[in-house]
Amino acid sequence: MKPKPALVDQPIYQRIYSVVQQIPAGRVATYGQIATVVGNCTARMVGYAMAAVDGSSAVPWQRVINAQGKISPRADSLSTEQQRVRLAEEGIMFEPAGRVNLRRYRWSGPPLEWLLAHGFDPEPTWREG
Repeated sequence: MKPKPALVDQPIYQRIYSVVQQIPAGRVATYGQIATVVGNCTARMVGYAMAAVDGSSAVPWQRVINAQGKISPRADSLSTEQQRVRLAEEGIMFEPAGRVNLRRYRWSGPPLEWLLAHGFDPEPTWREG
């Protein structure tokens, strides 16, 4: 039987979605944070991938926000409000300026075991705030 390919060998959107699916409810990650974990990826690419997620998908797209701790505006303002509502339902509190306190709610990243099991770099170079 042929071994299952590592996630790092999959198309970029699949790698992004696999990492985002690791973010637990009640936590958020930034576009740049996801891009660094994925490797050979940019924050903008992560944004495009999140915009392409179907509403019925298992990918928790609402948990990815910008580096300022804000929801990035979308062409469809209904999606922007839906993201805010979903995060609030998960216990994420917004400050009066519409920001999420990243020190409080930022996800620390996938566990080392998950990274190694899926072929990702266990020491990504991402460092933010």
